[in-house]
Amino acid sequence: MSRRGILYVIAGPSGSGKGTLVKKLMQRVPNLFYSVSATTRLKRPNEKEGIDYYFISEKEFGDFVETEQFLEWAPLYGYRYGTLKKTVLNKLEAGVDVILEIDVQGARQVKQNLDEKAVFIFILPPDISELERRLTLRNTETEADLRKRLDIAADEMRAADEFDYKIINKDIEAAVDQLVGIINIYRN
Repeated sequence: MSRRGILYVIAGPSGSGKGTLVKKLMQRVPNLFYSVSATTRLKRPNEKEGIDYYFISEKEFGDFVETEQFLEWAPLYGYRYGTLKKTVLNKLEAGVDVILEIDVQGARQVKQNLDEKAVFIFILPPDISELERRLTLRNTETEADLRKRLDIAADEMRAADEFDYKIINKDIEAAVDQLVGIINIYRN
């Protein structure tokens, strides 16, 4: 029988560097599938449909929730985000390892809803002031949205102990090395 894929759930607060780390991870590790989330959020200027997110309407999202098409979903920052269940399960069944880059609420749902083993990895910023600096530099939020993200981030960081691994993203290359090392543990 062929090997079943492994699900790696990568979570952490907004601005912790999850996206950057995952992009570098995908370049370094073969046979990984990045699961693109669906969102009701509007597309930012630099984002691409189907690459960064699937941008869908509130109605479509509601229909997906009702028909249980999400492995996990959560409201966040006034929008909804979700992972398409069928895509993830089909890849795992085909022996492909899957990366989910999601929020803490979503990671908790995956833990509850998935019958199979997954590896949960939490990305932390070096400290809250660095997180605020990163979010400010992104220049994608209003001041009110930035404050909301920082409040949520503080709550999310308290959840780090619920994960199998914690990586402090102080140095990007060192953090990517740690991610690669974790994946190699489960692949060998």
